[in-house]
Amino acid sequence: MFLYNSSIYYTKVKVGSPPREYNLLIDTGSEISWIACSSCDTCPQTSGLGVKLNFYDSGNSTTATSISCSTRGCECTGTNRCGFTLSYMDGSSTTGYLVSDVWHLDTFLSTSSTSSSSVPIIFGCSTTQLGSLVLSDNAIDGILGFDRRSLSIISQLSSHGISRKVFSHCLKGESDNGGGILVLGEIQNPSMVYTPLVPSTEHYNVDLQSIAVNGKLLHIDPAIFATSEDRGTIFDSGTTQIHLVAEAYDSVISAIAVAISSSVESIMSGMTPCYLISSSSPNNVTEIFPRVTLNFAGGVSMELRPADYLSFMSAFKNTSTWCVLLIKKAPSMTILGDIALRDKSIVYDLAHQRIGWADQDCSLPMNVSISSGVDQVMNVRAVLFHILSMLCIFLFWG
Repeated sequence: MFLYNSSIYYTKVKVGSPPREYNLLIDTGSEISWIACSSCDTCPQTSGLGVKLNFYDSGNSTTATSISCSTRGCECTGTNRCGFTLSYMDGSSTTGYLVSDVWHLDTFLSTSSTSSSSVPIIFGCSTTQLGSLVLSDNAIDGILGFDRRSLSIISQLSSHGISRKVFSHCLKGESDNGGGILVLGEIQNPSMVYTPLVPSTEHYNVDLQSIAVNGKLLHIDPAIFATSEDRGTIFDSGTTQIHLVAEAYDSVISAIAVAISSSVESIMSGMTPCYLISSSSPNNVTEIFPRVTLNFAGGVSMELRPADYLSFMSAFKNTSTWCVLLIKKAPSMTILGDIALRDKSIVYDLAHQRIGWADQDCSLPMNVSISSGVDQVMNVRAVLFHILSMLCIFLFWG
């Protein structure tokens, strides 16, 4: 499976009365969640992910209510609805109107007790889609926004007292055919390290200070990572790959080239560096290629294995081709997408203004603190079947 084309993480949610189930992409880089409207004339009708597409119709839900045009961020439509327009980094966009409807949840009272509940959530009904959103390849019912702003899912649930402002995910890697968990709570891991969130930002901005390859610090001006209106480093589950500003990208690629064996042939596939590896090589990819270390404020680091920045492309006769999954960007955001976040427990702790991570086998049981008040710790595997019916809890691989 080639990450450029088809690797996304999504989850099931139940919305409306009577409840209907929708598959939504998990996006920590977006505020407003949205589901494709039944009236959408540009939305794809089928999905290459092998899932049935479902469309939201507020007229079929007895708990749906309209949102006043005076609501923040509204673009009042000709039908006097609170409209919205969202644009994404790949140039795609969607427009529609905001609606409030109930989302159905299971709240864990203890490791053996749950309570069903529902909560009104403001989200978008998408009536028009443009760009990559109209393609059937990775089509999904919508997007689940988890950033730091007031209309994000985590902010709305916190305002209703459903969850404190912390959530976590553990994304299984490609070799495991994906999957994992997403919890409204804090995954607990004794190896967890934290770096502060940059204050007064909309996204999960952190202070990336330097990069090392094979333990050797690269000569990169730290100023290129500084946070400003359109610069900085963010954690973004809605992006698949790792985006690096040009200076950092060039330094990392050069350091990788120096570190690999002379028996590995470097080639270019378009603008992407690739490598031909002979099957007679005594080492595997993990041993041939170096580890890349990202160093953050607070003296903590995140290590990227070769499997985190390379993708197998093809095999021919006695050679295999591997290509870099890093994307070179002009001065802009450095984005840590799914390939940097998988096979790790990631904690977004808004209550303490920090983000944490630790290496973890996402297929194994793990302890999670989930209470909105006094913390209770439970084993996720023990509640796995309940998690399937909860908001944003069990992740499926596309």
